[in-house]
Amino acid sequence: MTPLRVLQVSDLHAGTREEPEVENDLRALVAELAPELIVASGDLTHRNSPEQHQRAAALLRSLGPPLLVIPGNHDIPRGPPWRFTRTFDEFLRTWPETEPVYRSERIVVCGLNSVRPWKQQGGALRPAQLDHVAKTFVEAPEGALRIVAVHHHLLGAPWRTVKRTIANRSSVLGSLVDAGAELVVSGHVHQSAISERREFEVAEGEVRGTTVVTAPGLGQPRPKRRGEARGLHFFEADESSLTAITYCWVGNDWCRIAERRFPRGVRGLA
Repeated sequence: MTPLRVLQVSDLHAGTREEPEVENDLRALVAELAPELIVASGDLTHRNSPEQHQRAAALLRSLGPPLLVIPGNHDIPRGPPWRFTRTFDEFLRTWPETEPVYRSERIVVCGLNSVRPWKQQGGALRPAQLDHVAKTFVEAPEGALRIVAVHHHLLGAPWRTVKRTIANRSSVLGSLVDAGAELVVSGHVHQSAISERREFEVAEGEVRGTTVVTAPGLGQPRPKRRGEARGLHFFEADESSLTAITYCWVGNDWCRIAERRFPRGVRGLA
């Protein structure tokens, strides 16, 4: 059987630097990898303008595969009163909802909106959102890969950053694991970090593997800041394992930088 394939991009920051060569090569890479779905995990724009939303949408839709798109903290107005009264208006002019769900026989993806207008950088999830994940995954086909996408990261960045993980990270991750999430993807810090939950947290009993991922940024709004690689993640899954592959823009091409393989079941890899 052909492996299940999903591509994740994050933090496009449309409206900063337009680089046609990066976008053209991205289209070629997507055509080569042939994912079933592309997940865009927030910060599509830099300043939430209609033009920037249109630019980000045009790029994402030109890639070809179906899309699951959620907002980031840059995708809402910068200041009051619109930040609180028209929080997601511009996002919703382009995308149908802030918490989309993608379903197929082989994959179910829950997009969660972690953006809170009273938090400039931090994010949070409500209990009702976590309940929604559990209900969605209960209805998933047997053997389907269960993925959760949020903008704010649950796994700390490997390089310096002042951005804290999502509020109540431990309880949020625990709830997602209990709901059956096998892969949790996020962005926000423009740095790649990948780990299986049991690498950093002792789990009681026979719990299934859960891989937690923070994506590098696709855009580069601060090109002079060291520690912000431009990249994306590509996932391949079969019945027993999940492989996470990192691509980064190096020089003038997308390069396969790293590959890690994780178990989907309760046991380690064979």
